[in-house]
Amino acid sequence: MAAPRVIGSDAVEDARRRGRIVFEVLPGDIVTALARETAERVGIALVDGPLERPQAPRTDGAVSMRRVLYRRSPKWVAPSRAPRKARRLGKLALVGAGGVGGNVAHLAAMADIADEIALIDITPGLAAATALDLNHTSGITGARARCVGGETMELVAGAEVVVVTAGRARRPGMTRADLIDVNARVIRQAAEAIRSDAPNAIVIVVTNPLDEMTVEMLRATGFPREQVLGMAGTLDSSRFRNALAMASGVTPADVEAFTLGSHGDEMAPIPSRARIKGRPLDVFLSADQIEACVKDVITGGGQVVALKKSGSATIAPAHASIELIDHIRDARTGPVPVSIMLQGEYGIDGVVLGVPAHLGAGGLVEVEELRLTETEQVALQAAAEAIRERLGL
Repeated sequence: MAAPRVIGSDAVEDARRRGRIVFEVLPGDIVTALARETAERVGIALVDGPLERPQAPRTDGAVSMRRVLYRRSPKWVAPSRAPRKARRLGKLALVGAGGVGGNVAHLAAMADIADEIALIDITPGLAAATALDLNHTSGITGARARCVGGETMELVAGAEVVVVTAGRARRPGMTRADLIDVNARVIRQAAEAIRSDAPNAIVIVVTNPLDEMTVEMLRATGFPREQVLGMAGTLDSSRFRNALAMASGVTPADVEAFTLGSHGDEMAPIPSRARIKGRPLDVFLSADQIEACVKDVITGGGQVVALKKSGSATIAPAHASIELIDHIRDARTGPVPVSIMLQGEYGIDGVVLGVPAHLGAGGLVEVEELRLTETEQVALQAAAEAIRERLGL
C-alpha cells in the first residue's frame, strides 16, 4: 500500500483555481482541519472516493483512419468489409456426460456452437439420456444442434474439439493430486480413441488434476502442444474476479483479473495486473482484503467439494470450457488463461502450466508473456516445480 496522502489547504486552493467544485478523498487520505475550513469557505465539497468516472469515448481504429482519409479527400470511399463472424463447429465431442460434460453440452447447444454434439460416458444410458433430453429442449429454444450419446469412444470421430471431463471427482479431504493414478488411466483410454478417430481435433482437458492430466494427454496422443489445452486459468480467473467484486462491492463486470500457475494449491492469482473499474486494487481494497481474495480463489474448488460432500464444481467449469471453445472459433479474441506445455516462456520449459495465450482454429497461437512482480514470478516457478515433482519429471 502507498503511504497515506495528506490533503492540506494548498491542495484545496489549487482545486479552486482549476475550477473544481468537488475534491475526491480516497481511502486512507488524511485531511487537515485547515483544509476542511478552506473547502467550506471556497465552496468545494470533500467527497469520499473513489468516484465513478465516465468512460472516455473510444473510436475504433478503422473508423478513425476512414475519417482522416475522408478529410484529405472527400471523394474517398471506404471499402466495404464484412463483419467478423464466429466459426460454427461441425462437431463437438464430450468425453464424460456428468455434471461438467452435461452442462457444456447444454451451453454449447444454446449458443449454437456446433452442428453436432456427441456425449460419451461409460455409465449405461447416461450420455444417450442427456442427448435426448437436450434434443427435447429444441422445440422450445429452437437450437439447431443435434445431440447424440452413447458409451463407445467411436463417437469422437470427426470432432473438431473434444472436451475431456471424464474421471473420478474429488471428495471432501481429497486434493486434486490424489486423483493422478486413477484418472491417468481414463485419460489414456480417451487419448487412444482421439488419436485414431479425431487426429485433427483440439483437445481441452478438464479432468483433475488438470495440469498433470494435460501432460498425460500430450504423452498419450503424441499431439503437438498447440492441440492439447487444459481448462484451468479461465475457471480460476473467474473465481478471482468474483472474490474481488464481492470484497469491493462492485459487479464482476467491473473487475479485470486473472490467475496463472497450476490448477491446485500452487495456483498464482496475479494482483499486480488486476484492476477494479480500471484502477489498481489498493485504491479499493487493503492488503489484507487482497490477500483474503487470493486465498478464496485457491480454496474455491475445495469449498464447493466440502458443501457437496460428493463431487466437485460443475457449472463454473462448464462456462470456463465454453470460453476456451469461443476463443478457438473466433467468437472471442485476446489472451485467455489456459494450461499448455511451456517451451521456455516465463523461463519455464517442459511442464504444463496456466499462462495467458491467444487461441485460434488450430488451438494455441502464441503465449503472451506479461511482466510480473518478483513474488508472482516465484509463485509461477514454484507451481512448475510442484507439477514436475508430482509427475516424477
